[in-house]
Amino acid sequence: MTTPFHYEPGAARGPVPPPECPAHGLGAGPGGIRRFYGPEAERDPHGLYDKLRAEHGTVAPVLLHGDVPAWLVLGHSENLHMTRTPSQFSRDSRRWRALQDGSVGPDHPLAPIFTWQPICVFADGATHERQRGAVTDSMGRIDTRGVRRHINRYSNRLVNEFCQEGHVDLVSQFSERLPMMVMCAILGMPEEYNDRMVQAARDMTRGTATAVASNAYVLDVLTRLVERRRREPADDFATWLIEHPAGLNDQEVSEHLRLILIASYEATANLIANVLRMVLTDPRFRARLSGGHMTVPEAVEQTLWDEPPFTAVFGRWAVGDTELGGKRIRAGDALIVGIAPANTDPVVRPDLGADMVGNRAHLAFSGGPHECPGQDIGRAIADVGVDALLMRLPDLELAVDENELKWIGNIMSRHLVELPADFAARPPQDDREPPSMGRPHPQPQEWEVQSAVRHTGPTPERPPAPDPVPVPPAAPVAPAVSAAAATDGAANDGTGEGDPGPSAAATTAVDPAETPTAGPAVTDRIPQQRGVSAPTRLWRVVSRWWSAG
Repeated sequence: MTTPFHYEPGAARGPVPPPECPAHGLGAGPGGIRRFYGPEAERDPHGLYDKLRAEHGTVAPVLLHGDVPAWLVLGHSENLHMTRTPSQFSRDSRRWRALQDGSVGPDHPLAPIFTWQPICVFADGATHERQRGAVTDSMGRIDTRGVRRHINRYSNRLVNEFCQEGHVDLVSQFSERLPMMVMCAILGMPEEYNDRMVQAARDMTRGTATAVASNAYVLDVLTRLVERRRREPADDFATWLIEHPAGLNDQEVSEHLRLILIASYEATANLIANVLRMVLTDPRFRARLSGGHMTVPEAVEQTLWDEPPFTAVFGRWAVGDTELGGKRIRAGDALIVGIAPANTDPVVRPDLGADMVGNRAHLAFSGGPHECPGQDIGRAIADVGVDALLMRLPDLELAVDENELKWIGNIMSRHLVELPADFAARPPQDDREPPSMGRPHPQPQEWEVQSAVRHTGPTPERPPAPDPVPVPPAAPVAPAVSAAAATDGAANDGTGEGDPGPSAAATTAVDPAETPTAGPAVTDRIPQQRGVSAPTRLWRVVSRWWSAG
């Protein structure tokens, strides 16, 4: 086991150029260690991963802004071990030796990412369970079908803004806007959706000179939201966090809202842009999608392997001296979860061109106790948003050569600057008001489905059914549930703590008091119960035939 860091953080190394100085153009820093920022890392991150893997194996030394040392974990199994072993690799950034000795401070470009805050992402053990429990429980109250209608409505509203032009930048006019519109509505501040919020959310994770100011702006907006919801509760995520039995204080609520807003926005905006780029640039990908051989959710999942929205997550901090991937890790060392390199690890993915549809072993949402709890909201925004866009504009074509596309990279992500596309101009469409984001709470018992056929005795196939209950002629009939509605919210992979809670389709029920007894059907009311399964429908048909005979 070896360590390549021949100098201690904070030791005299000569003057360090500012983060955006051209002096950082070279890929190597002190001791020949490669920089994980600057032109090389931004221009060709996958090339940098390959070099680091060839030189160091599954765990490589790198330099962060200001040439502060850290470890980049490249291997799939090594990343899983690190994220699943908080006793060795903590999320508490206060353990960072460079922070303790003053090598990095509150003005560091990555300060919005690593500065400790009273939120679950920086906590371990019981504190993490209490705070994360409030987040996941509140996410479990989100009405998945209602959110999908919001996403569809907002998607069509965005398309209406440019559909008559015949030309669009799918990054600035769609993928960067849709997630912020949806997340502002979920959190309870739709009035705060504007260009500045979008720009601040993008700027916070770029390591720029203005990142700290952008972070302050977003936090101020969310702090005012929490103060308002303390006075005026509403049916939104902010209120649910405030009222949760975990008893989060105002700072904890504000910081968790910031975490959810920024993480979900950045990840989803990148994901939508990456899916659309693959649709416009890969003929085989588009042919499979348009030919019905691949669904939009499957296209999203493939993209999570090939172009994950977060390429890396900073960070983990070693609790004590340990070993990982043959490298000696010292207590207080910083480590980076290498999501993109782990997804291309030759051990788990020897053929990068292989079809990964149906395989969710990627690390796009990290892993272990800190796996992203809102991943299914991000999937839903991407699934519904891309589907709505392609339904409205099926003739989208890339307006420039693929090699003209430009990217902006940073320590955590890599996203397209523009994705210009042409299409045949068409008129806008109407949209309508969607229902509430929240589920009824507390939730009533699920409906019990009873057979309508009387049996004279038990059969080997199933136990005897009770006598049918007479139904008065005026009794309301439960509205039918479409197959699509029955599967809404089923994108959750249900693995570990990344599962944000049972899906709406699987756990919620209709409140009998809300069922209309007369008049026309209420089209915006969602029948919140699982649709009748195929075996049940088949048994009813056979039963009716048998009774008639």
